[in-house]
Amino acid sequence: MDERTRYFRRLKRLRSAARRWSVLGGGLAAATAVLTPYQGIGWADAIWAGSAGASIALAWWRFSDHRELAALPAPPPPPPALAGAKLTAALERFPAGRTMINEVRRQKNRYALRGSAITQAWDRLDVASSTLTALSGRLTGSGEGAVLEAAVAEEWLRDLGQRVASVERALPLSPPEQRAGLAESHSLLAEQFTEGVDAYERLVAAAASYVAEDGHPVTEGKHPAFASLVDATDKLRGIAEGLSELKRPA
Repeated sequence: MDERTRYFRRLKRLRSAARRWSVLGGGLAAATAVLTPYQGIGWADAIWAGSAGASIALAWWRFSDHRELAALPAPPPPPPALAGAKLTAALERFPAGRTMINEVRRQKNRYALRGSAITQAWDRLDVASSTLTALSGRLTGSGEGAVLEAAVAEEWLRDLGQRVASVERALPLSPPEQRAGLAESHSLLAEQFTEGVDAYERLVAAAASYVAEDGHPVTEGKHPAFASLVDATDKLRGIAEGLSELKRPA
C-alpha cells in the first residue's frame, strides 16, 4: 500500500469514527435529558451521563485528529510503473508466477538480441544459468561461494551482451570514417562475451561434478540407502509368500 492510499484511508477512518461517536454521544445525552426528570438523579442516570460525556469527548478528539490530518498535504500519487511492479511482486510470491516472470524476462532480453552475432552464445548462457539454478540447492559448504561468484559473473555477462547488441545496432548508423574503429570494438566485446560464456559453462560443469561426487557413498559399492531398499524389498516379498502359503496351502 502506497503512502497516498494510506493517507486517505486514515482520513476516512477518522471521519467515520468522529461521526459514529458524535451520534452515540448525542443519543446518550438526549436519553439522559429525557429520563432524568422522571426519577431524579440516580446511579443509572450517572451512567447515562458519563457515557454521553465520554462519547462526546471521543467525538471531539476524532474531529480534531481529522482536522489536523486534513490540514497536511496529501502524498503525491505513485508513478504509473508502480502498479506493474506491485503485480510482478505479487506474482513472484508463488513458484509458478516466479517461473512465468523469469521466462517473460528471458524472452524480452532474447528479443533484444535478435539477429546479433552473439545470439548463440546468449542461448548457451541461458541453458547454463538454468542448469546452475537446478544445481544450486545441492551446492553446500564450499560450493555456496561458487554460486555467489556465478551470480556476479552472470550479471556481468548479461550486461556485456546487451552492450554488444547495442553497439552492433549502431554500426549501420555510424559515419564511414568511424565505422572501422567501432566494428573493431564490437568484435573485441563479442569475443570477450563468448569467452566469458565458455568460462561460465566450465563453472557449471565443475558444479555438476561436485554434486555428482557429493552423492557417492563414502565406502566402496552401493549407497547404504540402496542396500536398505533391497533388504526391505526381500523382506516384503518373503512376507507376501508366507501369507500366500497360509491362505492357499498346497
